[in-house]
Amino acid sequence: MHRETRPPRPDWKRTTEEQGLVFGLPARDGAGKSRPYWDESVHYVLEMDEVLSVEADVELLHSMCLEAVDNVVLTERYRDFGIPEWLWPYIAESWKRRDPHVYGRFDLRYDGKSPAKLLEYNADTPTSLLEASVVQWHWKTDAYPDDDQWNSIHERLVERWEEIGGLLPSNELHFTWSTADPTGEDHVTTAYLQETAAEAGLDTVGLAIEEIGWDPLLKRFVDLEDAPINTVVKLYPWEWVVDEEFGRHAAESLPRTLWVEPLWKMLLSNKAILAILWENYPGHPNLLPAFLDDPGLLTEYVRKPKLGREGSNVQIVATGYETQTGGVYGEEGFIYQAFDPLPEFDGYRPALGAWIVGDNAAGLGLRETAGLVTDDGAAFVPHRIPES
Repeated sequence: MHRETRPPRPDWKRTTEEQGLVFGLPARDGAGKSRPYWDESVHYVLEMDEVLSVEADVELLHSMCLEAVDNVVLTERYRDFGIPEWLWPYIAESWKRRDPHVYGRFDLRYDGKSPAKLLEYNADTPTSLLEASVVQWHWKTDAYPDDDQWNSIHERLVERWEEIGGLLPSNELHFTWSTADPTGEDHVTTAYLQETAAEAGLDTVGLAIEEIGWDPLLKRFVDLEDAPINTVVKLYPWEWVVDEEFGRHAAESLPRTLWVEPLWKMLLSNKAILAILWENYPGHPNLLPAFLDDPGLLTEYVRKPKLGREGSNVQIVATGYETQTGGVYGEEGFIYQAFDPLPEFDGYRPALGAWIVGDNAAGLGLRETAGLVTDDGAAFVPHRIPES
């Protein structure tokens, strides 16, 4: 694994915008100056054996996570996740029904020398999907047509919608995002997901989550035409949903109205799962030691809010690496994870975003930062696998 530079394609900005990459603020370079969020002046090269190794790690981690959910539901450890008590039985029922899931993104530390380490699991509202699936594939095709890429995301998403179509209440799906997102990234990601479902033969409707209504007489969600909503595909965190006025309706109307990702994913999108995994698999080569609400025996650690976004409210306690990011998260508590800094390539630190679709590893996106925390200043950079 190494980092290479290459002049961007002529008119790359127009090309990527035509492919849907129309959102976003600039990323930041090592001096704090703006760099493009999509930066194809650099890319990472991974050998096929490295990709196959990480792919196997991801599928193993996914199976471990599902086992951890089963364990949490069985032992009713919801309090460790800061989840309100009224919601516990609905999460259990969602899991026992196996409400269908579609996708997620594992964020990993990987240097090409040692096994991939799980940093966190974006299991509920993962973004950077369009750039990982479509945009970097077109870059590779244009720039390195003879090379390969770890990228079957689009095909697997279409296949997944075909697989779960018969498990949904109807053939019509409502895809929703929040208009409060100032970047537009959530809308773009949702629109892309909607496109993959339509390709699978499902009927799709797009609307902002603020436009979803509740019919108090029929006790069901409705759209702008007052038509019933049977399945909601949301890019809006479950912890926000259940905190809203209609949150109880969302839980109580299950499974008549299904939500994707399902309610049981609340357990996987919460960083408390990192500590549960370490309890279940102490010393596992793909895990970092992690503990709930206390660093335990750790002398160098990263404190992360159980519910957080874009690297906010992260504290690093390690000699020479002390870092603290701001934000509004942490009310539910924190987990403490052993500090293992991201590897450095030419002054930048990449985090691997490995995608899982259904129960299968599907592809890779990389974001790199000049700092220690992968935050909203990180740039997305493509990758390739050289022709053998």
